[in-house]
Amino acid sequence: MKPDMFKEPVSILIGLGFPIQVRSVTEAYRHLVEWRSPSRGAAHSIALNACKAALRGEVDAETVRGLFTAFAERHDLLAPDNGIVVAARSRRDRDPHIA
Repeated sequence: MKPDMFKEPVSILIGLGFPIQVRSVTEAYRHLVEWRSPSRGAAHSIALNACKAALRGEVDAETVRGLFTAFAERHDLLAPDNGIVVAARSRRDRDPHIA
């Protein structure tokens, strides 16, 4: 595995809500640089600086993954986890008292 690869990808929504998998520091960096928003904010700056540090070998990829995930969560970019939806639906089907 490359040193800039995440152990688990981060699923984010882009464009009109299409999910993509961000699998590495390089991909996270690209999305952060290309992200157009009038209010990038502190989460964006921290994640971008972490990517730069990781590309220089100063920070590990999992640190970047955590900060990129925090940035995505802060800006409502995280894709929903389909496993949770399926689990909730199947439990509701079994128990008639759960709405």
